[in-house]
Amino acid sequence: MTGTSERPSLIGRNLLAGAEPDVAGDAGHEGHPPRVGFFTDTSVCIGCKACEVACKEWNAVPEDGLDFTGMSFDNSQGLGASTWRHVAFIEQSKPLGRAEAAVDHSDVDVLALASRGSGTPVEEAAITPTSPASPSPDGQTGLRWLMASDVCKHCTHAACLDVCPTGALFRTEFGTVVVQDDVCNGCGYCVPACPYGVIDVRPGDGGAHKCTLCYDRLGAGQEPACAKACPTDSIQFGPLDELRERAAARVEELHRVGVEDARLYGHDPEDGVGGDGAFFLLLDEPEVYGLPPDPVVTTRDLPSMWRHAGAAALTLLGGVAAVFAAQGVSGRRTGRRR
Repeated sequence: MTGTSERPSLIGRNLLAGAEPDVAGDAGHEGHPPRVGFFTDTSVCIGCKACEVACKEWNAVPEDGLDFTGMSFDNSQGLGASTWRHVAFIEQSKPLGRAEAAVDHSDVDVLALASRGSGTPVEEAAITPTSPASPSPDGQTGLRWLMASDVCKHCTHAACLDVCPTGALFRTEFGTVVVQDDVCNGCGYCVPACPYGVIDVRPGDGGAHKCTLCYDRLGAGQEPACAKACPTDSIQFGPLDELRERAAARVEELHRVGVEDARLYGHDPEDGVGGDGAFFLLLDEPEVYGLPPDPVVTTRDLPSMWRHAGAAALTLLGGVAAVFAAQGVSGRRTGRRR
């Protein structure tokens, strides 16, 4: 049997919402590789912004200005048409956790720990403020930094793709979502459709742009530039199912050592977008990182909206027909009286 005949029937399904186990297959790709994506472990992000630089260099993304906002040490502010990777800096008046400023770490081989990334045992990586702790004897709790590299989520149900009138946005054989620059007409429909506020239109060329998950590198068997450049393995690339298993194990590890705030975001296939192709381990509520707490694909209700609109139109047409019929009967009666 062919790959097409083995897939579940698409008839009667809402293809704009719900769990979707084979996005590439439903897009028409047969014999495609496993779906790939990103798992970003923010507990080991050091805010170096190497991912931002690597993304711009490989994809020839133009500079969009580095501004000091006065709200954070972050100078790229957020995702946009010319910022496909954005490292958020969040300063919190919360306990430093397992990090103690008075401890001498001169004997720690930082480069060796960085090379191990998320594989570093939590007790060895405790020199970074990743978990809550009790205040010091003088009542001071100190500060902690939360750093996270944000990116396009490559949603299972991508509203930007659904609303594109020219087909500029398409689903690749890897399950990712890419914009074709030479097909985009700059209409901007995709911008409000994205529940994460990721995609935007670049003023310089009038086209919509966002992360492609380095589609050209994937075709050559290479990992995306941002993951390749990440020195702590905070950004991990691979088959999505494997990343979800790895992420679940990481959360369990953090919970076991007392990092109770650790949680996953965007990993659940049953969520409002059918699960993200790029998901995160967070150390606080999603809103703290500027992420929507419960994202829903904006095109989810289109089928029912069209059904209701059709029913309303039929009702209106029936009412108009009834009025004309009643007028015709009244006219004939009047003619007979004369």
